[in-house]
Parts: sequence; structure tokens; C-alpha cells
Amino acid sequence: MPDHHARRVRRDRAVHAAVARGLLDPDETPVAAFVDLAGVTQSARELVAAWPRGLEVLHAFAAKANPLVPVLALLRQHGLGCEVSSPGELAQARAAGFPAERIVLDSPAKSRRELVDALGSGIALNIDNFEELERVDALVAGGLPARRVGVRINPQVGVGTIVAMSTAGQTTKFGIALADPGNRERLLRAYADRPWLRWVHVHVGSQGIPLELNAAGVAEAVTFAQDVNAMRPGQVEGIDIGGGLPVDFTGDEDTPTFADHVAALRAGAPELFSGAFKVVTEYGRSLLAKNGFIASRVEYTKTTGGRAIALTHAGAQVAARTVFAPEAWPLRVLAYNCHGVPSSAELEVQDVAGPCCFAGDLLARERKLPKLETEDVVVVPDTGAYYFSSPFQYNSLPMPPVFGFEVADEPRESHTVSFRVLRAAETLDELVARSGTWGGAL
Repeated sequence: MPDHHARRVRRDRAVHAAVARGLLDPDETPVAAFVDLAGVTQSARELVAAWPRGLEVLHAFAAKANPLVPVLALLRQHGLGCEVSSPGELAQARAAGFPAERIVLDSPAKSRRELVDALGSGIALNIDNFEELERVDALVAGGLPARRVGVRINPQVGVGTIVAMSTAGQTTKFGIALADPGNRERLLRAYADRPWLRWVHVHVGSQGIPLELNAAGVAEAVTFAQDVNAMRPGQVEGIDIGGGLPVDFTGDEDTPTFADHVAALRAGAPELFSGAFKVVTEYGRSLLAKNGFIASRVEYTKTTGGRAIALTHAGAQVAARTVFAPEAWPLRVLAYNCHGVPSSAELEVQDVAGPCCFAGDLLARERKLPKLETEDVVVVPDTGAYYFSSPFQYNSLPMPPVFGFEVADEPRESHTVSFRVLRAAETLDELVARSGTWGGAL
């Protein structure tokens, strides 16, 4: 059975079981998120298998894609590391059990406290700019060790189809712009003066970035590392290539694959595989997107100006990117009946709207779907990364529960699906608590 077909079967069975067991109760939990645990396992295995066995590679999952601690812990169990970009993500990685030697810290605005923590703990540190380099200089001079420190370069190879997600443009905020006048020479001197700079980091972007463009950026990082090693042989021991694998949101297939990315890197940056360098990757979306979905009951249906509209509980609060930039981040919407079975109703053009109080809160506009009725279920697949794990708190809507699920092979009744709570539904009391209280005088 092809993997994408197996994924679809698991999703259908999970939706049916969730409805049967009240996990999508119309009154209590009309919206919930789900993580396909078997799918996560399969994706992690495919990532590891795609890279050559003889190469020393740390696959550091980009926590920003899904920072739920149980999800991070599952990836750790499959041998992955963790890339973090904030004190919160670092705390989540630690809570998930990642040791310091398998954590990488990236951020363009690290505080002095973050730098002290990273250096003192032995966490890999990618420096973003020359001022940060001076700050690290002072900390190292003060006695902190520099065990795994590198500099992020911006190879300035260009942007993809989503400018906001492209990180190697001429004026991108990340890293040191390698092609700007004088920067390459200045950075080479920085490495020459600091034997403890042992890594080079680059990240071209992922969604909307062609694999060939990604490989061109990695090639620039490899060339720079070779230039450093020509001055002091063996100084640069590793290259952190960031992420770089986009996701096809039009179907259940994994396209492109991790193997496709490796093939593009072999063609565009062959020296990466020479054995001269250790490698770190920072895949995120490509590991989790296909392995999660959001499901919501339809609360009401109506017709306005001749347009059929289904009002649901899934909108901008769980799918902000799609709502605010639908052309860049389109999502599929699947229709199930009130029993959680794929709908066989007649097709009709309709809008699928969320609960937020602005007119643009739409998951789908003029989409031909089976006609939706009250208490039907809409499912939004491919949302395991950057959707329910990154809530938008407009209208003070509580965060939905997140369930992990596993599906037994046979038979196909709903009781063969097992669920576990990965994040409990946020209560209204918890929501009020995070809204602030009157405190004492400062």
C-alpha cells in the first residue's frame, strides 16, 4: 500500500473514531487537532534513510514548526536533535529530554542571557551578525567555553515564490550578507582571529524555495568553509545547512521527498558529502505537516448573496497563515458527515468560514465540496506544522485539544484507533489567567 494511501486511511479511521468517542463533541470540543504518530515515525525514518550512512549528520528538528513537548519527545526517541530560536523553544526542547549536545540555537536577536546559557551548556550556537560576534568574544574572554560555535551567512542567492519565507535575498534580515562589499574578507578575518569558530550556518528557506536554489545557497556555505580551511586546515568542522524542503499541500503525497533534497544537494553542493564536514539539518515543516490535521464541527450553514457558507470553529486562530495569505498558503478542506464518514453529499460551491469576527476569516473560498450541513465535520489536512501548534489568539478563543493517534491494522472498527492527549483543551479559566491580573506596585 503506498504511504500516501495509508496516511489517508489512517486519517479517515481517526476522524470516525474521534466522532464516535466524543472527541469532537458539538458542545464541548467542536474543534480539535490530531497528530498521526505512525506518520511522524515514518517521516523521521525516511529523513534518516535519505542521508548517506557514512556521513556524520545531526537532524535537528526546527521546533518552531511544532513545539508541543510530546511531539518533540517522539522525534527525540527516533534519534533527532532539536533546533530552537527562543528561550521558550529551548525550554520546550529541554522538557522533551534533548541533551545539550543535540540542541542548536538560532535567532537573529539573542540576548546576553541566551548566549551565556548556550555557551555554558554546550548548546550549538549560530551567530547572526558582527555585533553578536563581539558579544560572544567578550563572553569567551570571560571564561565561557566556545565548543560548538559558528556564524550564519546569507549567501544572497535569491528568493522563492513566498518572499516572507525566503531567507537568502539581498536584504534578508538573517545572517551576514556574504556578497556585500567587504563582508567576505571581514568574515574570513574573523575566522582567522578566532580558532574556536568551527561551524558555518546557512538557511535559504523552505516553502516556496526550489531545491536547486537551496542547494546553491548551501554551495556558497561550503565554499566559504573551504576558504577558511585553506587558511587553517580543519578549522571548520561542520556545516549547518538549515531546512530546505517545501511541502506540496495539494495532496497526501510527500513531494518532494528528503531523498529528492539530498539528490539536489549532491548535484549543487557535492563537497558537502566529501566527508570533510559534519552536517546539521533543520527540517521542520516537511517532517510534520502531512502528519497532522484539524477537524471542526459545522455549527451553522447559510446562504448569502447566493453563496453557500458553512460556519465552523476552525479559522484564523488555528490557521492564521491560510486566512491572511490564502494564495501563498492554500489548504485542502475535506468534508465528512456527522458520523465522521467521508461525505457523499452532492457537490456544491461554498465558503468554509471560521469563528473569528472579521469577514476574511475563511479556510476556503468558493470551494466545490460535498454540501455541508450542521454537525458535519470539516477536516483540514497537512496542518501538523505551523498551524494548531502556533495559535493566533484573536477573539480570545481557547486553544483546541491536540490528540495523538495510532491505528491498528485490522479490523477497521473505530475501537482499533487509540488516542492520547498531547495537549489538553485550554479551559476558560486558563485563558483568563493568561490574560493578566492586577499586580502590586513595581
